[in-house]
Amino acid sequence: MTWESLIKNFEVFLRLEKSLSPNSIEAYVSDITKLWKFMETGGQTTSPAGVQSKDLKEFVRQINQAGVSTTSQARIISGIKAFFKYMAMEELIGKNPAELLESPRTGRKLPETLSIHEINAIINSIDLSKPEGVRNKAMLETLYGCGLRVSELTSLKISDLFFNDGFIRVTGKGDKQRLVPVGSVAKKHIGIYLGEVRVHMEIKKGFSDILFLNNRGTSLSRVMIFLIIKDLAVKAGVRKTISPHTFRHSFATHLVEGGADLRAVQEMLGHESITTTEIYTHLDRDYLRESILSFHPRSGKG
Repeated sequence: MTWESLIKNFEVFLRLEKSLSPNSIEAYVSDITKLWKFMETGGQTTSPAGVQSKDLKEFVRQINQAGVSTTSQARIISGIKAFFKYMAMEELIGKNPAELLESPRTGRKLPETLSIHEINAIINSIDLSKPEGVRNKAMLETLYGCGLRVSELTSLKISDLFFNDGFIRVTGKGDKQRLVPVGSVAKKHIGIYLGEVRVHMEIKKGFSDILFLNNRGTSLSRVMIFLIIKDLAVKAGVRKTISPHTFRHSFATHLVEGGADLRAVQEMLGHESITTTEIYTHLDRDYLRESILSFHPRSGKG
């Protein structure tokens, strides 16, 4: 199979199977095309199936020498790994040459977070005179109160609610399930939504157990949740760039600031590794620094 035909098939795979955005697909295709040109100009094998680990390492070395930023290098390597993983899945290669390819350390960008005041302002800007407003309040209280990913919120089922025990069951990445504590505020507004709004809805077949539904009686899309939050932020006068994930970051940050154990936060967020959760200790250090500078007698203030 030629590079050109394989890249086209890979593009279709990314669009249909992985549901990537057009921008992400364009970036992946561009990066694999760079590898293709490198293999051809280097006088090496022109067959994608003939690429070896040493070829990929040399390609990465050259883009590094060309002054490509570590962030762009990491993206290119991610695309290469996805491409050869696809080839292996399609049984076009026996051994994956990109399996041990390492990405450069890019450093972690601290996520945008909202203060408790900003979260209250956003939630308080919801129009509760409308049925979708009652639903939206229940959704945002659940999103923030339980630290959910947006996909976990949209897939949450009524059968996942264990209010008597104080938990909800969440299905996260890789279909892994975890139990997350649910507070009284989220429980209250889910109860109001169930009893006053959802009970009157005409629900489409196959969606009877989905908790949060759109006006057509089916599950909400991730994009719809994003648009709801964006609109509410504008109404509340919050000028930060936020998304549903911002509520998850804020949930974790407020727990760490309040003194929650990092392992407990890891469990609630469903992180595979504690190092992923540790980003919130960096956020917390700013809070600690401000506290020390404000209150310690040797801080130099006053």
